[in-house]
Amino acid sequence: MATTMTFETLKEDVRRYLERGASYASDPVVYEQIPRLINLAERRISRELKIQGFIAVVTDTLTVGQSVYPKPDRWRDTVSINIGTGANLADRTSLYTRDYEYCRAYWPNESQTDTPQFYADYNYSNWLIVPTPDQEYPFEVLYYELPPLLDDSIQTNWLTEYAPQLLLYGTLLEATPFLKNDDRIATWQQYYDRAAAMLNGEDLAKILDRAAVRKEA
Repeated sequence: MATTMTFETLKEDVRRYLERGASYASDPVVYEQIPRLINLAERRISRELKIQGFIAVVTDTLTVGQSVYPKPDRWRDTVSINIGTGANLADRTSLYTRDYEYCRAYWPNESQTDTPQFYADYNYSNWLIVPTPDQEYPFEVLYYELPPLLDDSIQTNWLTEYAPQLLLYGTLLEATPFLKNDDRIATWQQYYDRAAAMLNGEDLAKILDRAAVRKEA
């Protein structure tokens, strides 16, 4: 029997744990709320955990004379930005992160151009890159993203495949205040924290392993 979590199996598991929402006819409020609780849990997990599973990569080309660039859909936080420089723009050069005020003070005139060195959050949806690019540099951005939220058309994502327990406990944790069942909050919080710690521990182990390999080399 397959045990892979999907949106449908997760909804069924949540109904069984809560002993509520078995059908629309018998419990319409909880039945309709469960998908929303799942999405709230997904948002919570992506906000609280910064792990490899949430890292995405986007590549594109900077535009001459343009200093503000849109962030990808579902962006949560930036890991790094690098551009291609040197001969044939083949050398990767990291941009340094700075706050908005520093970037504006460093490069106050957007119409002047040079090789970019810094980036900042312009707002939630855009980056500011300074100096304003003087040529079409290829760029690569690593960032933490909110995984595609589960629904009837998206049955699986990274969480269902690699962190099903965390997603289940996160959903149950979101459900307890809705059901006014505060006695269960501590229980689900404990299970959620344990599953989150295991994921963080796996990421830390990978980081230490890579550091050891580099040291040996």
